Amino acid sequence: MKTIAEISAAAVKALKDSGKEMPFIAAASAADASTLASLAAAKKQGLGNAVLIGNKGDIERTAKESNIDISGFEILHEPSHSAAAAKAAGLVREGKAQLPMKGLVETAIFLKAVMKKEGGLNTGKLISHVGVVESAFYPKLLFISDGALNIAPTLNEKIGIIENAVGLARDLGIPTPKVAVLAALEQVNPERMPCTADAAILTQMNRRGRIANCIVDGPLALDNAVHPASARIKGIDSPIAADADILITPSIEAGNMLFKSIMYLGNAKGAGILLGAKAPVILSSRASDAETRLASIALAVLNWVKEGV
Repeated sequence: MKTIAEISAAAVKALKDSGKEMPFIAAASAADASTLASLAAAKKQGLGNAVLIGNKGDIERTAKESNIDISGFEILHEPSHSAAAAKAAGLVREGKAQLPMKGLVETAIFLKAVMKKEGGLNTGKLISHVGVVESAFYPKLLFISDGALNIAPTLNEKIGIIENAVGLARDLGIPTPKVAVLAALEQVNPERMPCTADAAILTQMNRRGRIANCIVDGPLALDNAVHPASARIKGIDSPIAADADILITPSIEAGNMLFKSIMYLGNAKGAGILLGAKAPVILSSRASDAETRLASIALAVLNWVKEGV
């Protein structure tokens, strides 16, 4: 797949071929136009139904003002953002909904509900965020992780982050994803730049089969991972040079800024979900438009079908 539109088409086809009913999406704090519009479009496309959780008056008023048809959706009145997030997680945990979705609620509040071991969706596996972007300046989709959850991941956490991203890439038809572990330079400098040592260790672990179903190399600077001229001029000898599928960033700050800079300064299309929880979690920025939220729904549905969650 090379475009976000292909993800949506693949999700619809996979859902139809699986014989499953459309999943119910539990949308927390759903009183914003972009969330409602994306859910209405998802239902129209056959991707999913929805349960809207939040202030019922605000949800109905927003839908009316924005001319969005929500007549087929159940609304659960819950004015508190934290309670709405907990309700969304609870519905999925109880099997009454299949996919939780973040609406107009702060990420920290939403994640607190999702990450709980009691009443949340935490199964004990590492949970991480994967953003997928379609840029006019790159010939295929790029997967970026982790720009939303793991602040300063340890070496072991980076293994989980890679495994989650690789699993998603394979769901999207990339049998052996190329994983670039990013740093500011290609040389290993454990004292001044510990992330370079982590990258070298992850590369060796992949070569020995500890990290499977992908090709890992690092440390690599961003330009060497995605730009042919940079890799050629710098003499980067790597199977990933200028051809990365997945970019693993050293910190949440790097991942968040990389994803958003491509989206907003590069006029890209994108989607984002959390992986590793009881179900894929639809997680977009509060500033995300309906198109990005719809793409995130499609990404989650495709993963849900492929992984048999």
